[in-house]
Amino acid sequence: MAARIRLPLLVFLPAAAAAVVAAAVAVAAAVVAYPAAAAAAAQPAPVAEMRAQRSPEALRNTSGLPVPRFASLRAGRAFLRAGPGREYPVRWVFIRPGVPLEVTDEWNLWRRVRDAEGAEGWMDRAMLSTERTFLVTRQTRNLHARPDVAAPVVLRAEPGVVGRITGCANRWCRLEIEGRAGWILREHGFGTYPDEPIG
Repeated sequence: MAARIRLPLLVFLPAAAAAVVAAAVAVAAAVVAYPAAAAAAAQPAPVAEMRAQRSPEALRNTSGLPVPRFASLRAGRAFLRAGPGREYPVRWVFIRPGVPLEVTDEWNLWRRVRDAEGAEGWMDRAMLSTERTFLVTRQTRNLHARPDVAAPVVLRAEPGVVGRITGCANRWCRLEIEGRAGWILREHGFGTYPDEPIG
C-alpha cells in the first residue's frame, strides 16, 4: 500500500501576530496577509514607472538568468513587498521554507515573485534559493514508481505538500518527499513549466 504524505498544520495569522509566531512556531505552511489599505498607503513610487526607467542602478545586481523562472523560498521568514525596496509596504509574510515561487522580474537585489495562488510582490534575492521544488495542488495526488500512470503508486501526497525536484522529462517530474521518491505529473502541482527539462 502506498504511503500517504500529509500536509502538517496550516496557520493563517493576523498581521500583528506574524513576527511573534514566525519566530516561535515551526509550522509547515503559512502566508500572512497585511491589510490591503496598509499596502496601498504612501507607496514611494509607482512600480510601473520605475520598471520603465530601467536605470543602471536597477540592472546592477540582476542575475542574468532567464525570466521568468522558478526558484524556492530559502528563508523561514520572508517579506513580500509592494515594490523593489525596503521602503515599500509588506503585503505578505512567508514562513515556509522550500515553497516554489515563480520569478517574473528583477530589479537590482530584488526579485518579483508569484506563488501558487497568484499572490505577487517583490522579495530580496537573499530569501530565494535556486533549488527546484514542487507544490502539490488541488487534491491528493499519486506518485508512481516510474513515469507512467500504469506504474505502481508509491506515495500519495495531499495538496500543499512540497517535494524536492530531482529530475523532470516530458510530462513527469521525480520528487523526493520525506526521504521517499516517486514520479508525479507536472500538471498536478506548481513549480515547473510544461516540458521544461530539469536534472
